[in-house]
Amino acid sequence: MNIQFANLQAQYQSYKSEVDSAIQHVLDSAHFIMGPEVGDLERALSEFTGAHAITCANGTDALMIALTAIGVGSGDEVITTPFTFIATAEMIALIGARPVFVDISESDFNIDVSKIEDAITSKTKAIIPVSLYGQPSDMDSINKIAAYHGIKVIEDAAQSFGATYKGKRSCNLSELATTSFFPAKPLGCYGDGGAIFTQSGELAEKIKSLRNHGQIKRYYHKYIGVNSRLDTIQAAILNVKLKYFEEEIKARQIIADRYTSLLKDKVKTPTVLPERTSVWAQYTIRVKDRDAVQKKLQEKGIPTAVHYPRPLHLQEAFAFCGGKQGDFPVSESLAFEVMSIPMSAYLTQEEQTYICKHIC
Repeated sequence: MNIQFANLQAQYQSYKSEVDSAIQHVLDSAHFIMGPEVGDLERALSEFTGAHAITCANGTDALMIALTAIGVGSGDEVITTPFTFIATAEMIALIGARPVFVDISESDFNIDVSKIEDAITSKTKAIIPVSLYGQPSDMDSINKIAAYHGIKVIEDAAQSFGATYKGKRSCNLSELATTSFFPAKPLGCYGDGGAIFTQSGELAEKIKSLRNHGQIKRYYHKYIGVNSRLDTIQAAILNVKLKYFEEEIKARQIIADRYTSLLKDKVKTPTVLPERTSVWAQYTIRVKDRDAVQKKLQEKGIPTAVHYPRPLHLQEAFAFCGGKQGDFPVSESLAFEVMSIPMSAYLTQEEQTYICKHIC
């Protein structure tokens, strides 16, 4: 077999006529920047999550805009996890603040809530928990800690759009949240895209301005902002895909359940904690001798990926934070063992059986 890791082509073929029509409509209108499809998408995202939604060019910009909106800057500290994609801590550093890392929990690979308060100082301005692999963190506990210390929470929901925590949607679990519409995400466009979500109408208006050069009306600028608008074509594509997103979430859950059933006695499979759901941005197992396992699977036409092989505190880019081997043992241990296997709503039972047979 030659199995696709995310199988974006199968998804496109499922909605091809609608997607093609939506793209053609934008081409015919020539309204390529901030066309009506962008507003339609933002309203749909707000309805889906229950929070104000403001789209932007990508998930990385979404983080930067959210941090800027709450005034994080030079000399501030922001607490986050070292076991995630670099964008989370990268944007903290880029705006002049300092990322402060807290180790993860071995149960869900998300930030270990019990260790957060020890990392808070007088310089702490925010906490960014990452909803890793599609499952939200323990947001109630994080929000409670933040409220007690008078700091903000930004959920990095780049991998968890569509998931739930205690019946509420990811992206509406704290005052601010961000997500990504990178093509391989559970809800992805055909290029880069992102969004910021907030429970505050006042913050929503500020964010709308920040993503468009700080304008409050044409050529009148209240803030120093950025150029980070979602292309109209990408919004049109997402409008089509969002209509079918609930069905895809259900399909991903069925596939995840089948993986767990087939693999649970052979390798360490993921855990979804009570009162949470995952959208399974990745199905990530733990294996010993990962390099050898990946090589054997590749020989059988089974792609794998490692999310993430080196924790952020050990990256050269963050040497200024003073991190060293042994600082965050759970993150460091997982970095040597995690392996993501093919996951999409279009993975067939035959493909799953084949994958699990060769893993076992």
